[in-house]
Amino acid sequence: MLDTSLSEEVIARHGITPEEFARIREILGRDPSFTELGVFSVMWSEHCSYKNSKPELRKFPTTGPFVLVKAGEENAGVIDIGSGWAVAFKIESHNHPSAVEPFQGAATGVGGIIRDIFTMGARPEFLMNSLRFGPIEGDSETAARNRRLFSGVVEGIAHYGNCIGLPTIGGEVYFDESYNGNPLVNVFCLGVLRHEQIARGAASGVGNPVFYVGAETGRDGLAGAAFASRELTEESKQDRPAVQVGDPFREKLLLEACLELLASGCVAGIQDMGAAGLTCSTCETASRGGTGVEIEIARVPQREPGMNAYETLLSESQERMLVIVKRGQEETVQRIFDKWDLPYAEIGVVTDDGRMRVRENGEVVVDIPARALADEAPIYHREAAPKAAVAPLELSTVPEGSVESSLRQLLEFPSIASKRWVWTQYDHMVRTGTVVRPGSDAAVFHVREAGKFLAATSDCNALFCRQDPREGAKLAVAEAARNLACSGAEPLAVTDNLNFGNPHKPEAFLALREAVEGLAEACRAFGVPVTGGNVSLYNESPTGAIDPTPTVAMVGLIPEESHITRSHFRSAGDAILLIGGLGHELGASHYVHVVHGRKEGAPPSLDFEKEKAVQESVRAMIRMRLARSAHDTSEGGLGVALAESLFVGVGLSAEVDFGQTGLRADQLLFNESPSRVLITVSKANAAGALSLLRWRGVDARRIGTVTSGAELVIRADGSEFTWEVAALRAGFEDRIADLMS
Repeated sequence: MLDTSLSEEVIARHGITPEEFARIREILGRDPSFTELGVFSVMWSEHCSYKNSKPELRKFPTTGPFVLVKAGEENAGVIDIGSGWAVAFKIESHNHPSAVEPFQGAATGVGGIIRDIFTMGARPEFLMNSLRFGPIEGDSETAARNRRLFSGVVEGIAHYGNCIGLPTIGGEVYFDESYNGNPLVNVFCLGVLRHEQIARGAASGVGNPVFYVGAETGRDGLAGAAFASRELTEESKQDRPAVQVGDPFREKLLLEACLELLASGCVAGIQDMGAAGLTCSTCETASRGGTGVEIEIARVPQREPGMNAYETLLSESQERMLVIVKRGQEETVQRIFDKWDLPYAEIGVVTDDGRMRVRENGEVVVDIPARALADEAPIYHREAAPKAAVAPLELSTVPEGSVESSLRQLLEFPSIASKRWVWTQYDHMVRTGTVVRPGSDAAVFHVREAGKFLAATSDCNALFCRQDPREGAKLAVAEAARNLACSGAEPLAVTDNLNFGNPHKPEAFLALREAVEGLAEACRAFGVPVTGGNVSLYNESPTGAIDPTPTVAMVGLIPEESHITRSHFRSAGDAILLIGGLGHELGASHYVHVVHGRKEGAPPSLDFEKEKAVQESVRAMIRMRLARSAHDTSEGGLGVALAESLFVGVGLSAEVDFGQTGLRADQLLFNESPSRVLITVSKANAAGALSLLRWRGVDARRIGTVTSGAELVIRADGSEFTWEVAALRAGFEDRIADLMS
């Protein structure tokens, strides 16, 4: 039986501290009801209020010449892409639900991010994701559980995206011990709209009716926002009611109905019922509009009998929207909802008193100032641990093993190996807009109605961030921008997903602060604003906290179709050029981790000016029709990048000669220094391309030739290393499928 008392135990179970409860009493001038306590608990949770992270988020650059709707104003940021067209995009997490129920957790994460986009008036165009799991190798119970989580999450993402008819065109998947028991499921959606179609989530117009539309409300997802704002424990399986159940077919109907409704001109405001459900949508629209909202809970369509106000308000059932309708347009709204066969009800009205007021069969059960809920949650400045210097890797402590076996080992490491097993489950070609498919540095999508080509990528090397969150975050932004440059795109903006541990722990809060400041510094350096995103804290399980994982999703614009460039080598006889230098830094590298079993050393240092010069040079080569392929070097270094460049083309190999470098062979081939790109040019253009690159002031050298042989041959410092390309490809392509079979 539900304990509706206001005992200390009940208050604490709602995540409300004694100080916060005293503040609630001050706001209300009385004790809250049990239902009001629940409303405060979800709206003042970290998931909804960002009470532990908001001071840090203010450090991000959020304005720029292309920004039409900036971070924090609405459900998603909006960026101008020219000719009167714009894109809305955002990344969100569904980590805790996916740990408890991987299929539904991932599926409803996709559904939620899609609603964030069409709530802005944009038609969703494509999806991406960034996924992290514990290791999937071996016969241990932990490895088996990780495989189940991995399989369930991928199936959930595929199910929802495929059913609703949206392509999943890119992303990343990593495996590491730090994600045992706490996987990360970060999902991204981008939509397109005209400037004049931008919709707002404000309850404007006193007297305007408030409509509920979409799936009936059930008890699934009950208090999910509060669930997402605490650590996972062995008892988390009892939180299954906090995991929603999705219906992509209902969402498709809701999407089309809402876009038609917005086009009709009868909408004064619209809001997704996401985190905190009906509670969030009512108080946030009222707060944004400077108005109030009063609703009658008995009118809300319900899937389960006997639901009370507490359950109805805190439910996070999926596929639901709140719509503020212009008075007198009710019949238009009803006609559209009937056409799309959607449940709906007029449940309330916009008021002028600034309050969120809820009645249950006429009796007031919630009466709270809307702004206090939506915008005035307590803000905390948490204690950060002192920052300790990261010791550089001592190269002499790293044994120099077989370069041949090390490259094979890296290519077969699941974080680096082909993710074909994942993306072949996604319908990445639906709607026929995908130009560059998953597997390249960045995905490219043709937005046909706007006549634009967009590139998108998501990136974060958590090994770097574990060792130094600030530098790791800077490197994540740089890698994302470099991936876009290799596709021919100019970066537009960033959305981020900050995945960290418990902010009450000084070490975790230090990591969050350092990463945010690193992201902010890098975004300013590259001139890309942050349009919004998500903070996911409390990512800890009984085994410990995850590695700091500030995921960066970046979108860019490719001016002309002819500029679209892929990462794989194209033709035998082409010259292979290396832009940016050989590099030398093995600290925090996959080579040291995978081959030698160590997570050690400071990550590589980033020189912003060098990085920008390399990226501009790559774009210049592309625009001058010189570059035939472009591939950045990241995880695994030059050795992995060279091998990957051979795996798409049929019958291609390469002969590479670095000459005298003065570096150890493993240091040369597997260092992960940034600001480096492999490009190929025709043999006839090689000399001219090198001259142009050097004129632009970047380090550039010819290192080899694409061949039609069967072997990858690399020479350096008097040594020669040889691999059969077919064997390398088989290990790279089949590794994850073999582990999951």
